[in-house]
Amino acid sequence: MSFMPIFMHRLFSFRPGKPRHPLLRLALGLLGIALLALLVVFGLFIGLGMLLFAAVRRFTRPQPVIVPAAAEGALDGEYSVVHKHEATLSLR
Repeated sequence: MSFMPIFMHRLFSFRPGKPRHPLLRLALGLLGIALLALLVVFGLFIGLGMLLFAAVRRFTRPQPVIVPAAAEGALDGEYSVVHKHEATLSLR
């Protein structure tokens, strides 16, 4: 008989309990809220840093040269005319 299955129920039935002392319970609750607030503030600063980096990068990049547009309705390019041949039914 294996020794391990006897204690396997403890692994799956574990749940951390709250402390019984009211002041310790309050202190741990406040510690959890403070940790949550710290993580939120840290995330906000990271997001603001990313936005600031993108704004600085956008404004320090050289502006692209704008090429004046061609006349309205004109297409620019090289074209060749392809003549349409009549379809024949003979095999010649």
